[in-house]
Amino acid sequence: MRAGPLAPALALLAVTALLGWVALLPPAEVSIAGYATSLSGRTRNQRHNAELAANSLDGAVIPPGAIFSFNRSVKSWSADQGYRKAPVSYDGELVPAFGGGVCQTSTTLYNAALRAGLPIIERHHHVFAPHYVPPGSDAAVAYPSLDLRFRNPYPWPLRISASAEGDRLEVRLFGKNRPDLQAEIEPQILAASEPYRITYTATGEDGSGRIFTRNPGRAGFRVVTYRIFSRAGRTVRRERLSDDTYPTMDRILQVTGSRP
Repeated sequence: MRAGPLAPALALLAVTALLGWVALLPPAEVSIAGYATSLSGRTRNQRHNAELAANSLDGAVIPPGAIFSFNRSVKSWSADQGYRKAPVSYDGELVPAFGGGVCQTSTTLYNAALRAGLPIIERHHHVFAPHYVPPGSDAAVAYPSLDLRFRNPYPWPLRISASAEGDRLEVRLFGKNRPDLQAEIEPQILAASEPYRITYTATGEDGSGRIFTRNPGRAGFRVVTYRIFSRAGRTVRRERLSDDTYPTMDRILQVTGSRP
């Protein structure tokens, strides 16, 4: 059977319709920057809270010129939101509180934002240096008082991808194009204070003399962190991000019986 005279017109109509549907599809994205931290050594509840916060971030879109707020995206860290009590730093010790572990998610996002070249509007360092990133690279949050905020400077939206699988917590930023400049982070440790002091606290005279680690302790630092922008391997701009001081945290051993 021969094609009739309408066949070319129908074919053109089909192609036009297909192109119309393609035009409606979202533009292709490329990975602009990403960062991953290790969940190894974290408690079960810290992992749970970090993953819950990552789920809240995943898929968030930052319009051109808009300021992103971590607290506005993740909201409160209450039991009603599914968060659990996990260790947080308070008054020189680790104590249980709702949302312990969320700061690892905010820190991972912060490092992805830095490498994407995003201007940082608000960022706070922890009282004590966390172990999952170099000193000066952390971003502490506390709803609603301490937030992590940054701006999308590009003429296209950015999408956040956040996930926690196994021991890996990863955040990536996607957009229409890769930035013209590459960004690297350079922490410079000006002072370090360790070892930390060991403090003993008795819990009763049962005569066993057993020792339990109540607080593992942390080293102290003073660190200045820079962001280096480069093009084709040549430095274009150097930005001072922060000057942070972290005190030492005593290692506290709990003793049942007399001090050794």
